[in-house]
Amino acid sequence: RELCTGLLREMGELGLLGVDAPEAYGGQALDKIVTAIVAESLATGYSASFVTVFSVQTGIGQLPLVWFGSEAQKERYLPKLVSGEWIAAYALTEPSAGSDALSGKTRAVRTEDGSAYLLNGEKQFITNAGWADLFTVFAQVDGERFSAFLVERDSPGLTVGPEEKKMGVKGSSTCPVSFADVRVPAENLLYEEGKGARIAFNALNLGRFKLAASDLGGAKGVIEEAVRYARDRRQFGRPICRFDAIRGKIADMAVRIYAADSLIYRTIGLIQEAIDRLDPAAPDYYVQMGEAMETFAIEASMAKVYGSETLGLVADHGVQILGGYGFIEEFPMAGPYRDTRIDRIWEGTNEINRQIVAGYTMRNALLEALPVREAIAAIDAHLEGEPPAAGRLGREVAMVEAGKRLALMLLHEALCAYGQDLRHEQQLTEILADMLLEIYSAESTLARVAQLDGEGEAEAMAERIARVRAAEASIRLMNLGLTGLNGVFRGRLPERVVDRLRRFQRRMLPHADILGLKRAIADHVVAAATYPF
Repeated sequence: RELCTGLLREMGELGLLGVDAPEAYGGQALDKIVTAIVAESLATGYSASFVTVFSVQTGIGQLPLVWFGSEAQKERYLPKLVSGEWIAAYALTEPSAGSDALSGKTRAVRTEDGSAYLLNGEKQFITNAGWADLFTVFAQVDGERFSAFLVERDSPGLTVGPEEKKMGVKGSSTCPVSFADVRVPAENLLYEEGKGARIAFNALNLGRFKLAASDLGGAKGVIEEAVRYARDRRQFGRPICRFDAIRGKIADMAVRIYAADSLIYRTIGLIQEAIDRLDPAAPDYYVQMGEAMETFAIEASMAKVYGSETLGLVADHGVQILGGYGFIEEFPMAGPYRDTRIDRIWEGTNEINRQIVAGYTMRNALLEALPVREAIAAIDAHLEGEPPAAGRLGREVAMVEAGKRLALMLLHEALCAYGQDLRHEQQLTEILADMLLEIYSAESTLARVAQLDGEGEAEAMAERIARVRAAEASIRLMNLGLTGLNGVFRGRLPERVVDRLRRFQRRMLPHADILGLKRAIADHVVAAATYPF
């Protein structure tokens, strides 16, 4: 505790706890790209426990107040949070309400004189709870209006339970918190009664981006340790980095990190563009900023899933490269391997986030918020059109474009078969979400590489990475599409669908020496002795 809270205060002195907070309350009011860079940079050093404490302090523990707090609330609490004098916690999860967050049983009843609310209930797995001075607590007002409250630690009736004995991030605090007739002043209601879902989920949306950026930093730190070991460790008379199987793992790590980097910062850039269109002089500027996060719910979920699973893959490869030493606590892989597992659970499990991706896509298709109908009608024309463009990455771009049409085809056939009940076919909607993830990551990688105008070795390696990512995405898209369509038609594909799949295959079949490209990528990373992009 002393180490983490002391470091937080030092970071407060440097202004790093107030990157998102207004200057009037001691913050920096910097853009979301800087927010992502700070999160990534801090995680590169790989102290996951402190990153966890920091992330709650600057993210879900602070952003509801920044976006939706009143001036009086901000004046009272924000300076203490951005300085590190006070620690923040976010109390949403309950013993019987995890992924189904809105089903929470914590209740808030307004007193007869209207001056306060009485809170009763229990929260579970609350990060920073053991050290927190201020809790953002979600409760049902009169059992029906989901709302948020700012609750101070010393409030009578608030009890913080014992520390959980966790698998990882053991240096952070995670405790249950209970409320027994906790009296919360009416002025500590955050925003308005019944607006708790808006507060909770928009904070989680940006929290997912921050988690993705932290995972990216962690992955870069892990690959550096793995490459260092692979260069030094000798077996059969040579460094293990010269063995082809190890080179393949190093290349897989580098390609995945590069794609995650591209996806995450592309998305953060889109968010910042949306924020830049707001009027900073508007009295509800920060409310608008918070509500803008809902526009990027799909991208937030994709970034969270892709980032957390990237670090999971990289940590797993890191352990394997170190072999027996990867299993020993004194070496640098055991900690990351344990610590990263939680990233696929909190900020919404990856299963829930995949359902968000598929659910928003289905909703937009049904409401015709996206030109899905026109795009589906144009699939055959696309497949019968001109062959893929020649030139730099032309075939790769064409493969991804065809992959988009394949995902649309699956969505169309699934909606025709199930209608709105498609949301209950979760194995199928997970396939759809995975197809969108493959498309978004490959497209982001290709777009990033297309902006490079140099002719040096680094640019050539980035192009190789883009070719590998596009080729592997195309292969997986074909497999996912076939699996999904077989699910829709119960293994009896109509001839019209089979014919389309054959045409998709002709357009999407990679013409790339993936193994050779990976050898070149791995050799470049090993020569640099770090992640060099």
